[in-house]
Amino acid sequence: MRQSRITPAQYSTAWWDLRLKYQGVAPPSPRGEAMFDPGAKYHVPDNTPYTRYFLADILQFQFHRALAKTAGCTTALHRCSVYESRDAGQRLDAMLSMGLSKPWPDALQAMTGSRDMDASAILDYFAPLQAWLQEQNKGQPIGW
Repeated sequence: MRQSRITPAQYSTAWWDLRLKYQGVAPPSPRGEAMFDPGAKYHVPDNTPYTRYFLADILQFQFHRALAKTAGCTTALHRCSVYESRDAGQRLDAMLSMGLSKPWPDALQAMTGSRDMDASAILDYFAPLQAWLQEQNKGQPIGW
């Protein structure tokens, strides 16, 4: 694999090239190298890894689905609330009270009933939006 070298003079252009390639996002207006947009995102100049945020998003939805089920919610996941659910609170407490005393899969199991991370809760949560978007975009070209 050929490794490419990006110089500081090319950072902004390389940033927007990668955003377009992987995310389909283009700059809002023509950008020059003096406009270092990535620097406006604190985590970029701080060199903070994004893995923790990626995993936290997955877990957030997985936790919500598990607690909503425990609370007895029968509506669409995006409409569920665990407010004032004693059962959901006990399940959350069972996980949080472990602290660092147990491996994380044990805590995940206490919360969700599974030792595995599962991103499908994100799809469940946004299913109504996905259906609406598919209807709105019928016949339209998709992708970048």
